[in-house]
Amino acid sequence: MMEFQNSENFAKKMDELDPLKSFRDEFIFPTFTEKPIVYFTGNSLGLQPRNAAVYIQDELKDWATYGVEGHFLAKRPWYSYHEQLTLMTAKLVGAKPIEVVVTHSLTTNLHLLMVSFFRPSGKRTKILCEAKAFPSDQYVLESQIAFHGLPNSDLVEVSPRKGEQLIREEDIISKIEELGEELALVMIGGVNYYTGQLFDMKKITTAGHAVGAKVGFDLAHAAGNVNLQLHDWNIDFAAWCSYKYLNSSPGGVSGLFIHERFADDNSLPRFAGWWGYDKSKRFKMESGFIPMPGAEGWQLSNAPVLAMAAHLASLELFEKAGMYAIGEKRDLMTAYLEFIIDELSARNKDRCTFELITPRDKTKRGAQLSIMAKGQGKSLFEALSKEGVVADWREPNVIRVAPVPLYNSFEDCFRFGVALEAAIQ
Repeated sequence: MMEFQNSENFAKKMDELDPLKSFRDEFIFPTFTEKPIVYFTGNSLGLQPRNAAVYIQDELKDWATYGVEGHFLAKRPWYSYHEQLTLMTAKLVGAKPIEVVVTHSLTTNLHLLMVSFFRPSGKRTKILCEAKAFPSDQYVLESQIAFHGLPNSDLVEVSPRKGEQLIREEDIISKIEELGEELALVMIGGVNYYTGQLFDMKKITTAGHAVGAKVGFDLAHAAGNVNLQLHDWNIDFAAWCSYKYLNSSPGGVSGLFIHERFADDNSLPRFAGWWGYDKSKRFKMESGFIPMPGAEGWQLSNAPVLAMAAHLASLELFEKAGMYAIGEKRDLMTAYLEFIIDELSARNKDRCTFELITPRDKTKRGAQLSIMAKGQGKSLFEALSKEGVVADWREPNVIRVAPVPLYNSFEDCFRFGVALEAAIQ
């Protein structure tokens, strides 16, 4: 195991050895802070790739030049624009091309997927989720339960044990087995937004299927962050946004995954739209919905091209870097930041100590570290912000930071430590 040092020279040497160091220059860093910025909130909104503006301008130019004919005459024809994203997206999440599509927004996609995969009947009516899921997920699940006329008690949550911050996976498996034939759906965030805990999605999927339930995941904090193998894990469905680790504009487009075994299952109920219709017959404008095979059949409307242009710019960087190399740097850089936080906590224990509520096992987390500050409140976070650190605060006393491999550096981690110590003072 590498011996870390909390020094600027050590951090700079690590950056010199970093095989992904050139990717930092592919992003634009904000300039609004008074002190040099340390941008550690890619788990909320990723930085803008330099090519995003270029690609969006391409589409604006083609719109001006061709008008509606840009659907076919544009440099990247709008009619098939989403298809440019498919192969890169499939590789990113460990899927086959027929299993993924980029379309709509995350919460929209979750609702569309639940129309197909949450089919309560008889005594099989319950949904299992993690406690403290992201609020939008919570609202999706609650409203789907209500839509089917079911009682609130049919939404079952698994919580951390008393005095603990993380959910034990054995408790998830145990609850799945306990619910058994009453369980219709397991729907969990692959990486918990608050703690940064990465769940064993393969294990959870296997357990859900063993009792006859469908299994899906919200991968908002997982896609582009952790290494995924959605096809091999046999997951039924998943969805994710593109604006966090995937750096693809505020409120950008969403990806969805539907396992290949459902590719030609036209018996699955769905809310349909014309862009999911068999594209060879789409412009015949006939009644009676005939879905395209695979995930594309869940599309509703034609592509939001300007948002997809930003996404294309980011996906090309992931394609070039590769998720294996991204994961290697993620684990090393997050471990280095963890080391710095621990050292500062020990050195400043009379004023403030820091507890990481994110798992310390690298196989159970991605790039995010959630730091519980003991001894100081939000004033610490505000002081940290004045030092140029862009992170986020979650009540009552948690600072979330995310050293993102594509654009953050080891020197950023060192400078975060300097800023945090100054904020404590």
